[in-house]
Formats: sequence, structure tokens, C-alpha cells
Amino acid sequence: MPDYIDLHIHTTASDGSLTPSAVAGLARQRGLKAIAITDHDTIAGCPEAQTAGSGLGVEVICGVEISADWPHGTLHMLGYFFDSFPHSLDQGLLELQDNRAKRNQEMIVKLQNLGFQISGEEIARASGGGQIGRPHFAKVMVEKKYVKSMEEAFDRYLGKGKPAYIEKDRLNPEQAIRMIAKSGGIPVLAHPTTLGEYDSGGIPALLARLKEEGLRGIEVYYYSHNEPDTNRLLSLAQRFDLLVTGGTDFHGANLGDIQLGTGKGNLKVPYRLLEDLKHAAADRPRT
Repeated sequence: MPDYIDLHIHTTASDGSLTPSAVAGLARQRGLKAIAITDHDTIAGCPEAQTAGSGLGVEVICGVEISADWPHGTLHMLGYFFDSFPHSLDQGLLELQDNRAKRNQEMIVKLQNLGFQISGEEIARASGGGQIGRPHFAKVMVEKKYVKSMEEAFDRYLGKGKPAYIEKDRLNPEQAIRMIAKSGGIPVLAHPTTLGEYDSGGIPALLARLKEEGLRGIEVYYYSHNEPDTNRLLSLAQRFDLLVTGGTDFHGANLGDIQLGTGKGNLKVPYRLLEDLKHAAADRPRT
């Protein structure tokens, strides 16, 4: 049997529904050899997942996902292999967390102005102590019967351009790459098909620009990528000499139709991609 992995996973440390330990346990159940925890703007869930994974025979890589400002939608940057949680990454993430907290408070005010009786304390409880994100707002709205589902909460109120949506201050892509690289991580462009440049044919120019800034890889295998997408991105990875990664963007019940390791049922990310990442990590410059 081939060994499979999932290098894009969220836990309760950000906006996933499962604890880091539970994610490691589920990875074992699903027969995954390795996973990466890539919570939004935090690496707080990594130690717990790594401890649990060690006892279960599941390799756990410490990663992060950072949102970057981009003219045509949000660009997401993944980072992998943060040894001993370096101070420079910690400081940068604290600033991002402060921006997130400010945005959350502004969203609460917007919802209250729309007539919803929702407090910061309720949202914090829904997060379980992790980074608060829009899924936690949606969860409270469902619990209080303001909407029938989390999807409705996003479609009517929380999605981009909707009445309660607030943009948060973000880094630009180059800053996100530098933050990851300065901390010893491997910067990887996440799910490029979600960028406006993908359909307009501008991805090669984007990759060339970001590689100049230190981009090391591209997420080729992803739950929403079809076979033509995957083949196109594999070709671009080869053209620009970029590492290939893959994952499901698993959020547990907060994105319920996405399964750990397999996405919507047919995703298979081979372990050899992690071996390539490890070689790159071993050769990275130390700052």
C-alpha cells in the first residue's frame, strides 16, 4: 500500500472543529503516514498534535497558513518546518493575531447593529480558546437560530461583501514569504486555483514574481482541484523548479464535506512529496 499524507489541516487552535490530538487520532484511523498542522496565524496547536502523533505512529509537521493581501481575492501562504517555534515567527504571528482580534470586534459590532444579540464572550466560547474566525461567528448564529446553517450565515452575513464582513489588515505576499523564510520555514503558495490570476492566465507571472521573493513550493494537490488543474500546476511546478505539496484544507465539522486525507473522496497525496520538503528543509539557510 502506498503511504499517503495531508499537509493542509486546521484544528481548534484556529477555525477547525477537532483538537490537535483528535486530528492526529483521526489521521491514524484514516491510515495517513504524516500530516501537517497549518492553522491560521498560529502554531499553537503543533506541540499537542506532535505529542499525540508520536504515540500513534503518525508523523506531524508543524506548519502555518497566513493570509496575504492580493487585488483579486486573498492569497494564502503555507509555511512548513518551524523548529523549536522561533521567536521571529512568534512575533510576526502575534501582530497578525492582533489584527484578527480587531477585525472580530468590528464584526461583532456590525452584527449587533443588524439586530443580532451576539457577544464577544459567546464567540470566544465557540472557538474553544483557539484563534477566532468567521466559522465561530457562524456557529453561534446557528446555535441562536438566527440562521439555519453555517452556509447560510456566510451566504447572507459573513461572506466577503456581505453586511457583517470586515476586511482584516494583512501582509502582502512578499512579507508573508519573508516571515516564513526568516523563521526557517518553507513558503508554499496555497490553492492557486482560488486566485483570480488562475483563470486569467496570470499564474506563471505570479509564480515568477513570488519565487524571486523566496517562494519554494506550490500546493498542487487540493480537494477542489480537478485533473486538468493538477496537471497544469504540476507543469508549472516543474517549469519554475518549485516543490509540490498537497492537502485537504480539513476543518472538521466546520467544512463537513471535506474528509481528512481524501478531501471529497478521491484526493491522494503521496509521501514522497514530504520527503522532498524534508530535503529542502535540511538545506535551508539558518538565520
